[in-house]
Amino acid sequence: MRVVAALGGNALLRRGQALTAENQRANARIACRALAPLALAHELVVSHGNGPQVGLLALQGAAYTPVEVYPLDLLGAQTEGMIGYLLQQELGNELPPEKRLATLLTQIEVDPDDPAFGDPTKPIGPLYTAEEAKVLGSAKGWTLKPDGGSFRRVVPSPIPKRVYGLETIECLLSEGCVVVCAGGGGIPVVHTRERVPAGRRLVGVEGVIDKDLASALLARDLTADVLLIVTDVDGVYTEWGTPNQRVIRRASPEALAEMDFAQGSMGPKVQAACMFVEQTGGVAAIGSIANAGALLRGETGTTVALDAAGLELVGTR
Repeated sequence: MRVVAALGGNALLRRGQALTAENQRANARIACRALAPLALAHELVVSHGNGPQVGLLALQGAAYTPVEVYPLDLLGAQTEGMIGYLLQQELGNELPPEKRLATLLTQIEVDPDDPAFGDPTKPIGPLYTAEEAKVLGSAKGWTLKPDGGSFRRVVPSPIPKRVYGLETIECLLSEGCVVVCAGGGGIPVVHTRERVPAGRRLVGVEGVIDKDLASALLARDLTADVLLIVTDVDGVYTEWGTPNQRVIRRASPEALAEMDFAQGSMGPKVQAACMFVEQTGGVAAIGSIANAGALLRGETGTTVALDAAGLELVGTR
């Protein structure tokens, strides 16, 4: 079976944790320990978020004033390498030495006229107080929006249109390799009108693609059987944050489409899961990285499938 596992940013750096290398390595180790059995039993592709990391790099770059802050496409590429290195190393520590591993930088095409470039919504970087957000917004020209009781910087998040390098990924999978790719939603690129030997010139753009939507596109184009969206919560809930909240154990895309989910957190995950299932007829699941194996088997988390009977809920009111 071919599985694409999309690791959420909070699965690699828990909410409220300091953005230290030690914390990220420790969380990568936990994630890879959960993914290792899947790598032994199935063809496995791993993608990951990068919101906290790319925001930190932007902050660090802003502190070095002799040059302009590096654009987000370059910062995204840096995080793909950094997080990919951690995941590849920790997976290697959990798997037999003969198991092959590879991390790829992945360019993903977006539309230069995407409305997202005029309406930043993707949160990156650490949490700030209201006072800190006001100062940063004024000093750096950033857009900051509420995130729970705090604030985070938000940047454009264009819709992914095309994944480059699919042939390479397919080749690696055919050789039994675990592939880490499309990190942080991939590096957002667009075509210019300039002609080059390969066709039109590709250039990076200022934005961060949603990791879950990019992973759904990747899973579709790789004809994956299952898309796992793993994060720091154990499933999708109805009436989240209230005494009446209940986990959705199984649902159809149609049933989920009638519900509202937070666009800064669960919304894109549900959208990505539904998109993959509707376009491929495969199965998607959303849940905790700690239970990746059980999530794949449909024993925990939220499974999205065409044959689900509406919403199947767990828990009492």
